[in-house]
Amino acid sequence: MGLFRRGGKDSVTDDVVEPTGADDVSTDETAEAAPALPVRTSGPWDVDEVDDEQPRVDLGAIKLPGVPGMELRMEIDKATNVVSAASVLLDGSSLQVQAFAAPRSEGIWDEIRAEIAESVTQQGGSVDDLPGPFGRELLARLPVRTPEGRTGHRPARFIGTDGPRWFLRGVLSGRAAVEPEAAQTLEKVFAGIVVVRGTEALPPRDLLALRLPGPAGSAAEAPAQAPGFDPMTRGPEITEIR
Repeated sequence: MGLFRRGGKDSVTDDVVEPTGADDVSTDETAEAAPALPVRTSGPWDVDEVDDEQPRVDLGAIKLPGVPGMELRMEIDKATNVVSAASVLLDGSSLQVQAFAAPRSEGIWDEIRAEIAESVTQQGGSVDDLPGPFGRELLARLPVRTPEGRTGHRPARFIGTDGPRWFLRGVLSGRAAVEPEAAQTLEKVFAGIVVVRGTEALPPRDLLALRLPGPAGSAAEAPAQAPGFDPMTRGPEITEIR
């Protein structure tokens, strides 16, 4: 599921926010006078906030902690061949994560959350905005087509964290969307993520470049706008078992 732009395609999976202009680009010169975000006491973390020795998988903009038995899938956009997201599958649940550029002066999760809720509702789903371990989150019931051709609903939890000049979004599906006990391990994975924002100036909501794990992994040449994402379907993937 992408980050949304009002107007255009009327789909929760297809709309992508585009920057409104050059004034939205975050630069060191324009950001110096802006107030910093509040100091955070729990993860996900910025790379400058972490000095622990916890092992993490290096995916470029995201360093992802591993847990026994997890399956890691890297999702690749067909049109651009850009690595667009990372998903962790574990015991009937999944966590999909993406990192985006954001202004230094303010977070964007409140705005994004409202856009997700509106888009899901417009497509016939329903959404509850609830408190969670990372602040406000959405419990959505997404409309899906059953094998019998009927319309059903599938739950998904949207979680998010605003960091210094970045925003990290997670989507919990499967058992973790509705069973707190099943979500605990994946919530710990999300909380242990380290985001590597980089120093380049980027428009807010630009997707931060991911790469495949290991020495053969390659990062995108340039930041890419977030492609549409449907938690119920998947694109090309590379799977790694840990």
